Amino acid sequence: MDNHRIGFIGLGNMGGRMTRRLLGAGIAVVGFDAVAERIGAAGARVAGSVRELVMAADVVMLSLPDSRVIEQIIEGDGGVLQHCRSGQTLIDLSTAAPSSTVRLSRALAARGVEYLDAGISGGAAAAEKGSLTLMVGGRPAAVEAVRWAFAPISTRVIYMGASGAGHTTKLLNNFLNAVSLAATAEIMVAGRKAGLDLHRLLEVLNSSSGVNFATLNRFPKIIEGDYLEGGLTGKLMTKDIVLYVERLHELGIASLNAAGPLASFGLGTALGYGDQISNRVVDAIGDVSGGIRLFDAQEASR
Repeated sequence: MDNHRIGFIGLGNMGGRMTRRLLGAGIAVVGFDAVAERIGAAGARVAGSVRELVMAADVVMLSLPDSRVIEQIIEGDGGVLQHCRSGQTLIDLSTAAPSSTVRLSRALAARGVEYLDAGISGGAAAAEKGSLTLMVGGRPAAVEAVRWAFAPISTRVIYMGASGAGHTTKLLNNFLNAVSLAATAEIMVAGRKAGLDLHRLLEVLNSSSGVNFATLNRFPKIIEGDYLEGGLTGKLMTKDIVLYVERLHELGIASLNAAGPLASFGLGTALGYGDQISNRVVDAIGDVSGGIRLFDAQEASR
């Protein structure tokens, strides 16, 4: 492992946490980010350009907001394609359009570079602990060759198939996440307005057929005033839902359930919560339902 160096592009909320995990495992990391301060905060050596990073690294990891940015980093002037070399591997940890992923994979393969799409799940807390789940697309041999790079950031690596399979799986998972979060936010606001004890309501839900990730892991914190800041923003959640709808259109599958979460997170953005964690969707629903909040600091202090 001492002979390897990772280049990490995009050291924001998730990328910064993953970089710290890699460094903690004794792996040398050189970083590049549009916000230079993030690189130092994560502890990586600073690369002044994508070119410098690619030339210094054996494996390049990407954690970027969308396919437009990924395409610019890879195909743009001074980008990865201009400076990569045969034998390198790119691991895309972003949430991206699978069609774009497949196209980029072909372009990189022509240069002798492996491109793995590795969707991640677990959020900021799992990134901090190194317990992410990775869903990976690409050549099986290429996945096996970078197990050492996955080990510090994840506890489960699931091979999903050829290029694009990892990002497709990520979109399917994120859509269910969006549905459960938006729907649970709505029923929690309704429970509050109906005068129900929210702790007891969650106890019922978590031992009944309504149980989901949000009832188990999000709302026990939210009703105590902890929104679990640092995770996926409302705008990024909306972006992921749109990508899911586009992917289903490509597959010829009817998308019958996207309107609800699109409306919920769109409302959140319209009311000013778009750049905050997506859990704030519950406040957006509360705002249009009479100014309801699940947590009342004054009530909690009594």
